[in-house]
Amino acid sequence: MKGVVDCAAYADGRRVAEVAIPDISEVLAQPDRFVWIGLHEPDEALLREVQQEFGLHDLAVEDAHRAHQRPKLERYGDSLFVALRTARMDPATRRADFGETHIFVGPRYVVSVRHGASLSYAEVRGRCEATPQQLRKGPGYVLYALMDFIVDQYFPVVEALEEDLDGLEEEIFGRPFDRDTTARIYRLKRDLLEVKRGVSPLVDVCNRLTRFEDDLIEEDTRLYFRDIYDHAIRINEMVDTARELLTTAFEANLSLISVGQNESMKKLAAWAAILAVPTMIAGVYGMNFQYMPELGWRLGYPVAMGVMLGVCGILYLHFKRVDWL
Repeated sequence: MKGVVDCAAYADGRRVAEVAIPDISEVLAQPDRFVWIGLHEPDEALLREVQQEFGLHDLAVEDAHRAHQRPKLERYGDSLFVALRTARMDPATRRADFGETHIFVGPRYVVSVRHGASLSYAEVRGRCEATPQQLRKGPGYVLYALMDFIVDQYFPVVEALEEDLDGLEEEIFGRPFDRDTTARIYRLKRDLLEVKRGVSPLVDVCNRLTRFEDDLIEEDTRLYFRDIYDHAIRINEMVDTARELLTTAFEANLSLISVGQNESMKKLAAWAAILAVPTMIAGVYGMNFQYMPELGWRLGYPVAMGVMLGVCGILYLHFKRVDWL
């Protein structure tokens, strides 16, 4: 079925059967089993069908269908609804792509809904099925495995952004001003902000799950969420450090631009001062007064030219010595 990636029943930590959506209610009638279904950008009809089988809350289903949610944890009766933001680095464009994953967790089911850019969770399912002693802990452990996988995908994204930041620093201090450098700084700053928006709320979500007092998540499973909490804190710190460095790089770029402009203004001012001398002398002798002593002097022209060249030469040497030219 379109939109359904995998749907299976588990008992005692092992996969026991593939399950069609209309048969989910029959599987849930068996007390020793739980169902794990993965959906990828399902349409509204599919979500409504899944809602009927598991008894999902209308508001949670609406959020999962529309997406564009901030990371959050909500309780609806005996079930949890967790919204997460996913991230991955596009190797072609070197830009971070972001998506969303919504997870419904009940006493005997897990429903994951993927939207946008994210890796397949087949790897997570395979890893869980390879450790039945962990999967035996039920839907709470599946929630941990999915969240851990999603949070871990932020590390390569942040590391790639840090590499871009290092490259920007080399460009800023090693090359002349380039408008593209400033544009890259803004793009990188926006990507870091998106990562911050995706990871920062996870600290609170993991903190709540660690202290969650309910049979929905077993006590020994809650300890695993501390690992996700630590990862979220670490990514937040990495992003904050990168944003500070990026702000410093941006300020340094502006300072270098200002220095470059000052150098240009100094050169213009120096040449203007040099050209002002011959302009002044030529202006005086261009006033066409009848009685000007030098007009009848045979050496007047060479002397005037010599004075202009001499003063210009002296000014040139002076500005050269003070590094204005």
